[in-house]
Amino acid sequence: MEDSEKKEDDQVQSLLVPVIQGTQLSLIGADLISVPTGLCEEYGQVITRLDLSFNSLRNLFGLESFSSLQELILDNNEIDDQVRIPNFTQLHTLMLNKNKITDLEVLLEQLKTQLPALTYISLLGNIACPNELSSSDKDEEDYKRYRYLVLYNLPKLKFLDSKQVTRKEREESKRKGAFLRVVKPTEASSDHDVPSSPTSRYTPLPQEVKDGGNHQGTFGQCRYVYYGRHSEGNRFIRNNDL
Repeated sequence: MEDSEKKEDDQVQSLLVPVIQGTQLSLIGADLISVPTGLCEEYGQVITRLDLSFNSLRNLFGLESFSSLQELILDNNEIDDQVRIPNFTQLHTLMLNKNKITDLEVLLEQLKTQLPALTYISLLGNIACPNELSSSDKDEEDYKRYRYLVLYNLPKLKFLDSKQVTRKEREESKRKGAFLRVVKPTEASSDHDVPSSPTSRYTPLPQEVKDGGNHQGTFGQCRYVYYGRHSEGNRFIRNNDL
């Protein structure tokens, strides 16, 4: 019994041992909820490529210790819109495939300020990336608009998801990007704040006809009567057709 427990402890411990090759560190499939403090303290100054894929990470606290980081792989985690991206001045590659990011604009605002050297990012498998991997009701046009919006905010990108950025895409993003923002209603403009009846008495009618006592409209019989003698339709009707 003790031997089996010891073996299980050794297996769990082995999962937490990172694989290091030069300045590259991988800790994949270790069921991490957060980045281990010891990992940051021991390797933070030397690692340039960090792979934490297939874990359960919800935040990136502690990663700021990796001051020389150039590549960060975070595929298949639990990262959502609450994540705070640390400031990495040298990081050029960020992989966030198959996470739980839904708000693209919130993410882009962080990336613009926190990752100034970013040239490659992949967001496939997130709701924020509208393609068939994330939702069956999205099509190619949705994905194009997504790429234009990302490139408008991150003009230094060379690769987005699995495709290289083309010159045409850059031109289209400059032309259309500013108009692709999603405007969300605020609490102040919610339905329960809208009055049930208008408070303004605005009307497009001139002032002189607004008052009922000075109304110029009349009801009655018009003095001009049209008998249809010159109707274009009557031209082709014979008496025997009547």
